[in-house]
Parts: sequence; C-alpha cells; structure tokens
Amino acid sequence: MTDSDEVSNSSRNWPQVRTAPLVTGGTLVAVGGLIALAGVIVGGLHLIAATREWIGEMEVPPSELARLHWSKAKAGFSAGVGAYQNGTAPVVVVEETAP
Repeated sequence: MTDSDEVSNSSRNWPQVRTAPLVTGGTLVAVGGLIALAGVIVGGLHLIAATREWIGEMEVPPSELARLHWSKAKAGFSAGVGAYQNGTAPVVVVEETAP
C-alpha cells in the first residue's frame, strides 16, 4: 500500500460536510443570541425603572431605614458588652398568652 492509498482511505472515514448549512446554522445562532440579549436588556431596564419607582413611593427611604436599624444594632451590642463586662445577670421576660 502506498502513501496515497493511506491518505485516500483515511479521508473516507470522515463524514462529508457541506459548508452552507453550517454557515446558516451559525448565523441563526448569532441572530438568536442578539435577540435574547435585546430581551434581557429590555426586561432589565424595566425592572430597574419599576424598582426606582417603588423606592420613590416608600414613606421611609431604604437608606434611612438601614441607618435606623444600624443604630439600633450598635446600641444593642453596646448594651450587651456593658452587661457582660459588669457581670450583670440577664433579665428574662416571659409573656403569658391568653388561652
């Protein structure tokens, strides 16, 4: 067997592929990706606008609410540290519920 016979036999093992369907498929995938990207952008912009409107309608802005909760947390932490360092026993409040 010669080298040319080996090359022709090995090339017969591969499928015959036409380029036109591959190019068409690649083009459709690219166009579909662009359409999906456009959908994500439109949906994301709407979600951002709706969230900004919702925050604008709040009675207390989230930044002020966060500041309030942070000050409460710091006060509770300071009280806990002070009680621990002074050796004060914790006070347990038990609420009774009506039957």
